[in-house]
Amino acid sequence: MDKVKLGLAVVMGLAGVVSFYVLRDSPMVIRVVSLLLGFALAVTVAMFTTQGRRLFAFSKDSIDETKKVVWPTRKETLQMAGVVFAFVMAMAIFLWLVDAGLMMIVRNVMDQEG
Repeated sequence: MDKVKLGLAVVMGLAGVVSFYVLRDSPMVIRVVSLLLGFALAVTVAMFTTQGRRLFAFSKDSIDETKKVVWPTRKETLQMAGVVFAFVMAMAIFLWLVDAGLMMIVRNVMDQEG
């Protein structure tokens, strides 16, 4: 029975998309409402399936876990951004020096052979 419900949910979602394009001569508000209505009906039907309930539980658990995260302060964020910027600059200078050194070596080798 879940497969039938999921199929019906897909059909409703597609009906919303099709109605958006079929109603191209209608005002944009009506087109968007028909699209959203199709998706809302699809989600509602999908929620009554086993997979839909599991997805809803997973989403709820994910939100709960996100609330547990300790986000960095503004000061910590700016400090880390500064460290990253300094590292990128140091690496850029290092790679430029390596490139310039290799270029000098290649030029010297090419001049000696020619």
